[in-house]
Amino acid sequence: MKLDIGKIPNNILEKLLFQFSEPQRREVLTKPGIGEDCAAIDFADDICVVTTDPITGADDEIGILGIHIACNDLASSGAEPVGILVTVLAPPETELEDLEKLLRQIKETSMAMKIDVLGGHTEVTDAVNRLVLSITAIGKAKNNALISTGGAKPGDSIILTQFAATEGTAILAWLFEQELKREFGAELVDNAKKLLNSISVVKEGLLAAKYGVSCMHDVTEGGVLGALWEIGTASGYGFKIEKRKIPILEETRRICSFLGLDPLKLISSGSMIIVTPDGGELLKVLHQNDIKASEIGCITFEKEFLLIEDNKTVKIDMPESDELYKARKMKGKI
Repeated sequence: MKLDIGKIPNNILEKLLFQFSEPQRREVLTKPGIGEDCAAIDFADDICVVTTDPITGADDEIGILGIHIACNDLASSGAEPVGILVTVLAPPETELEDLEKLLRQIKETSMAMKIDVLGGHTEVTDAVNRLVLSITAIGKAKNNALISTGGAKPGDSIILTQFAATEGTAILAWLFEQELKREFGAELVDNAKKLLNSISVVKEGLLAAKYGVSCMHDVTEGGVLGALWEIGTASGYGFKIEKRKIPILEETRRICSFLGLDPLKLISSGSMIIVTPDGGELLKVLHQNDIKASEIGCITFEKEFLLIEDNKTVKIDMPESDELYKARKMKGKI
């Protein structure tokens, strides 16, 4: 069976992960599962939380993306980022200047987030045809404060922070810069590229964790709909959301419309889905801390994943490859 480019389909991944369902050590508090991006290890007073993620869908500014995406995973578990391990695989034609630029991005981003680069591995290899960056992030959480993706309960409100497809919009602006400038002008494209500076959700993640929530999930590959599908699958419950309530930037709407992409299925680091029993109170807390957030739906007893659009109810299916990979195939054809 030949696999498509992108994340392994969840029905296949679930079968592959089943063999790791029983931890071998008592300190290990979690097991691999669909939608669960972090692992937790009990170190007495504190819990060590770890996660790892590669950057494969972007070519520009991957040092910034890599750190934020890994640290966002930690924040979705209620863990404060402490440090990162960095693995860089570079193709044979890589120039020294390329590595220097990447490591400069990593240094500046890690300093801004007040986390340490703990080590890693760097090599040139013909196993890849462009720079591949993989970040392992390590964080800490209090023993009773760990949050899982599968904690959603019927009746809980679904909160989305910031805007859908923020990361994807920025990547597309870099990838199709000249084509988009011809269509929309430089100002829109430059604004879209700057969205890479808005993809951290650590602030809202740690704030919500202190407030007390059922679950959190940062929105990455598969977009808002993919993240919600993972929450529903992990919790065993359904959800109902309203499309009109999902905030989308004008830059995102116009770029996705031009490229024929669905922004709700486009990689969306910069957004956090927070599921909580009291959506109104959490919205107040987030807004008081200058974090844009919107209530977009709720968790339901029925195990159906539903999107309300133009007074019609549409069933959300298991996510396929992210819209970004569709866009990459179009490069050079428009």
